[in-house]
Amino acid sequence: MIQKKTELGNIELSNDVIATICGGAATECYGVVGMASQKMSDGFYDLLGRDNYSKGIVVEAGDTGAIINLYIIIGYGIKISEIVYEVQKKVKYVLENTLDIDVEEVNVYVQSIKIMDE
Repeated sequence: MIQKKTELGNIELSNDVIATICGGAATECYGVVGMASQKMSDGFYDLLGRDNYSKGIVVEAGDTGAIINLYIIIGYGIKISEIVYEVQKKVKYVLENTLDIDVEEVNVYVQSIKIMDE
């Protein structure tokens, strides 16, 4: 839960709300196929739908802002470092401009690479 104080009172944002916004921003980035469950079962990562983004994202309150951990699946053949950098930039931008919260870290974990059908 992230809390924000305003002159009119306090605002509490649940981790699920923040995770859903982060997941939407991340999946809009080129090269991201989807979000992955952070728990690996039987060596396979589940590709999560929009309703389950919170299972692939961990939101924590840091000292100076939110710490976001994203677990993603990317497409084969695209430079991983560029995808991750764009995801970090987009998630940070969206959170700071949509929710007006400070973002301390955006950590991205590439869980799998999916070979896309042509």
